[in-house]
Amino acid sequence: MAFRRSAMMDARRSSSHCSTVTLVAFIALCLVGVWMMTSSSTVVPVDMSSLESKSEMKQQVSETDRGPREDSSVDVIDEAATAATAAGRDANVDVKDSTTETRSESPDDQNVQDTAAENVVEKPQESELDDNTRTTQTYSGENGSTEDSSQEATDSGQVKKADQKTYNDENGITEGGEMVTDGKERSQEKSTEGNSEETKDGGQENKADQKFEEMTDDGRSESSQQNSDETGKTEGGEMIREGQYKSTEETYQEITEKADSKFGEKFSEQNSDETKGDDNNGKEAAERPDEITAGSKAKDLISHEVFPDGPQSELLNETSTQNGAWSTQATESKKEKAVQAASKEHGNRNNWKLCNVSAGADYIPCLDNEEAIKKLRSTKHYEHRERHCPDEAHTCLLPLPEGYKRPIQWPNSRNKIWYHNVPHSQLAAIKGHQNWVKVSGEFLTFPGGGTQFIHGALHYIDFIQESMPDIAWGKKSRVVLDVGCGVASFGGFLFDRDVLTMSFAPKDEHEAQVQFALERGIPALSAVMGTKRLPFPGMVFDVIHCARCRVPWHIEGGMLLLELNRMLRPGGYFVWSATPVYQQIPEDVEIWEAMTALTQSMCWDMVNKTKDQINEIGMAIYRKPSDNECYAKRTEDSPPLCQGSDDPNAAWNITLQACMHKLPVDPNARGSQWPQQWPQRLENVPYWLNSSQVGVYGRPAPEDFKADTKLWKHIVSKSYLKGLGIDWSAVRNVMDMRAVYGGFAAALQEVNAWIMNIVSIDSPDTLPLIYERGLFGMYHDWCESFSTYPRSYDLLHADHLFSKIKKRCKLLAMIAEVDRILRPEGKLIVRDNSETIEEVESMAKSLKWEVRMTYSKENEGLLFVQKTMWRPKEVEASLPSLS
Repeated sequence: MAFRRSAMMDARRSSSHCSTVTLVAFIALCLVGVWMMTSSSTVVPVDMSSLESKSEMKQQVSETDRGPREDSSVDVIDEAATAATAAGRDANVDVKDSTTETRSESPDDQNVQDTAAENVVEKPQESELDDNTRTTQTYSGENGSTEDSSQEATDSGQVKKADQKTYNDENGITEGGEMVTDGKERSQEKSTEGNSEETKDGGQENKADQKFEEMTDDGRSESSQQNSDETGKTEGGEMIREGQYKSTEETYQEITEKADSKFGEKFSEQNSDETKGDDNNGKEAAERPDEITAGSKAKDLISHEVFPDGPQSELLNETSTQNGAWSTQATESKKEKAVQAASKEHGNRNNWKLCNVSAGADYIPCLDNEEAIKKLRSTKHYEHRERHCPDEAHTCLLPLPEGYKRPIQWPNSRNKIWYHNVPHSQLAAIKGHQNWVKVSGEFLTFPGGGTQFIHGALHYIDFIQESMPDIAWGKKSRVVLDVGCGVASFGGFLFDRDVLTMSFAPKDEHEAQVQFALERGIPALSAVMGTKRLPFPGMVFDVIHCARCRVPWHIEGGMLLLELNRMLRPGGYFVWSATPVYQQIPEDVEIWEAMTALTQSMCWDMVNKTKDQINEIGMAIYRKPSDNECYAKRTEDSPPLCQGSDDPNAAWNITLQACMHKLPVDPNARGSQWPQQWPQRLENVPYWLNSSQVGVYGRPAPEDFKADTKLWKHIVSKSYLKGLGIDWSAVRNVMDMRAVYGGFAAALQEVNAWIMNIVSIDSPDTLPLIYERGLFGMYHDWCESFSTYPRSYDLLHADHLFSKIKKRCKLLAMIAEVDRILRPEGKLIVRDNSETIEEVESMAKSLKWEVRMTYSKENEGLLFVQKTMWRPKEVEASLPSLS
């Protein structure tokens, strides 16, 4: 019993214990439930290493995106130009492969970059990105189009994730260059905090940069489009520092080398030793010139989008100064005016008409201005033969003479030309017996004679040197002025003695004499000794020649002879072959006596007076003094010395004065010494250039001179002679429309051509230096017509001329003048900024010219076009003209 009772008590105790445990557990669970319900957060285990990795990548991507952009302009243009002219497909393959490799990242890195990209979107105040999608593009060199190497932007306008960007270097440039899509402007980067941090730390390379550099060969960026490192070293090894562009010379050379590699093989069989690209690429480029031209145009468009000009540029600047989304009224109005003006000019370009002038195909606007000539009060001093330019420059075209043919090539052209090219026979009837010119079937022939050298110019030239050996043709005497040249046979045969002759004569009753000379391939100019100085500097001609030039030297105080004195080099010679020298009729005797008195008072020394037995003519040779000693000893101050303020080099529209300029006394001044003999004088620095003088390009003058010579040697030899496909055997008459030091002409000395160097009146006066080199040229204002006949030149060269001219006058009129003086099938080479290149190309196309090549990079361009035989059929309203 006792045992049973004890057992029952134990059972009760056990049951009570279980109930208590259950109750406690239940209460605990309730408390836990209440706590969970009232809790505001949960505790989750955190992987600190992963968090730090994400935070670090976020910071790097954010800093890269808001990095400095100072060098991006150079990089983007360099990439666009290189890619747009790349001729092979290999480069594109490399870009795509590299892009694929960049995207092959670990999942962790992918997640980190996803988070970083999202953080960039969440912080617009750091980068101020707009809704535009930045895409990574590769440029095709075959057609100039772009291939999108990234995904399309989503409709929500989200920025692409970091795996779709490959950052280049400190500049933060994407793989294909940062491009603006959908016509929107590129956003402006601020981030003062990011800039200051990089300024302090000197810049950091992010992980994307390291991967980008690792995937390229030899440390260079893919397709040679990206900079290899933060130094800014480009594909050609040139260095570009922050905020700086390449110099003009470097850009010239780079454009030249690109032109050679892409176009040279099409026109000539040569291997470029300067192009580092694949040879197959060059061949493909040569076989597809149209495609490459299209690629260049696409590249130009890309550069224009990245760096808009004109009104767009102004709007961009206004936005950067917090104008927001609103442009100014001035900007909008200016843009509209520019559009209207461009539209009007574009309409004119496409509506070319023939000039309606009585001079017909031989019209020279500044010499055939009948309206101005009628208003002259006097023609006593040949004022009617001087320049009188119309108020409005012509924008019409001249017809071709009926039956016009391609000119005969030099040297055969010196002896005969096509009659229908210069269909004038009157001079042959008047001067045929003096062997000037004769008509022979379909040719005009030139026996090489003249009024004073009926039996040929070469004998006459040798007779001059025999009479004065110190003249030394082609050595001491290199540059000659021939006054009243006729058909210029004297200058034409002086080429055989290595002498350049500037021949000129008026457009008078001796019909087309200068036109004959130019058609023969002999330098000549339509000008007259009247009331104004000739367009040449002082003290530049080694010899001045006059053979029956019909100039009254002795009248009005010797004013015209004093003009020769201005242009003649100290110690130079004046050769006068005229009837007063050897005939005894009263008029000639009177002139001889007056000339003798005048030359003596001018201190000219008559070194010889002789007679040629073969031609039965006589000549007198005078020498100008080399110093001022004789001037000081004169008993009479007649002719007087010019005022010290009178500049002998001033020659554009300057009225003649009957005075003499003092000669230089400083041994280091120009004119105090005779130049070196030819050909040494061509490339040696003139003695009167010194380092204290600043050259045109900003260097000390001697260095400037040498650099210019070296530059044009490179351009001419690598591009013009080999890379443009020009048949130089067919090029004779050449003009450098904007010569500086004459480097272009000097580089063409191996070509059988002569070069007229033009120094614009608004450019630095370097023409005396050009003459010092043994070259020649003249001053001119390109807002006016040039004093030459139509169809005079085989090749025109314009280096940064048109961009300067259009600031003062209409470019359309300038192109019309180029068309006037250029022969059919003649060539025009233009080097200028990209905007001007596009304008000139557009006008050339409207003239039906053949565009042989166009290339541009970093806002510098090269255009090569060829004139055709095309002429419009419509004739414009009548203009005043002189028949």
